[in-house]
Order: sequence, then C-alpha cells, then structure tokens
Amino acid sequence: MITVAILTLSDKGSRGEREDLSGIEIKKILNKIDATVKYYDILPDEKMLIKEKLIEYSKSVDLIITTGGTGLSPRDVTPEATLEVIDREVPGITEAMRREGLKKTKRAMLSRAVAGVKGRTLIVNLPGSPKAVKENLEVILDVIPHAIEKIKGDTTECGR
Repeated sequence: MITVAILTLSDKGSRGEREDLSGIEIKKILNKIDATVKYYDILPDEKMLIKEKLIEYSKSVDLIITTGGTGLSPRDVTPEATLEVIDREVPGITEAMRREGLKKTKRAMLSRAVAGVKGRTLIVNLPGSPKAVKENLEVILDVIPHAIEKIKGDTTECGR
C-alpha cells in the first residue's frame, strides 16, 4: 500500500474560484496502483506555504504529487519550493515526462517540473492542467511502486 498526498498549487483554486480537476485526475489514475490518498490540499502559489506542506507530508506518506506551478509565470514557484525541500533529485522522472510530452506538444519543453526524495518520500511535480496531469502521470505510473520500495530501503537487485 502506497500512501499519497496530493497538493494542488493554484491561486484561484485556493480561493474557490476554480474547481481542481487535476487533483481529481490524479486520484483517478492512482487507482491503477495500490495507492491510498491520505492528504489532499489546495494552496496558493506561495513558496513558503508549499515548502511547509511538503515537509509536513513527507513525514507520513510515501509519495507526494503536486500539480500546478511548474511553468514560466512569475507565480510558478513549485519547482523552487521542491528543490529547497528535497534531499536528492530524481531527474529521470521529469526527463521521461518531458520526452513523452514533446511527442504531443513542443510546449512540454517549458515544464520546470522537479522530482526528488525527501527522507523516505518521493515527491513529483506535475503540470496544472488535467490533460497534462494524465499524460505525465501515466508515463511514470508503473515505476512509482519500485521507486518507493527502493527509497524505503529494499536491497533486491533492480536488473532482470
């Protein structure tokens, strides 16, 4: 069982001015693996609030998925907050998401998403749109359980 926190970063969403369809999409996709959403929050695009929530969640879940705040707008600070919190980056996750995204739109190269490990928790930034969430999360979904096993200390060989 993988425990999950979903953190949506949206100024409008945090004020109740926009429905969080991306968070709903994440929940739906996570049903494909043995995952249980333990926490779900919507925060404004404020770096300190994001950092505090990432640190709080990382103490009690296996996986934190963020959605939103990965673009080029001045308020997009999710990658910076994540980088300040994580102990180690896992660049292959975001490289795979961008590579697959480029097959659909050249705008995928503008994503600044970050993935990394905080303690024994995997943190992955996803874009804010439901379509991009689906496309990106499906690219990495099958490696998430293995990544979490390794983060938790599994010492079995990875090669087949």
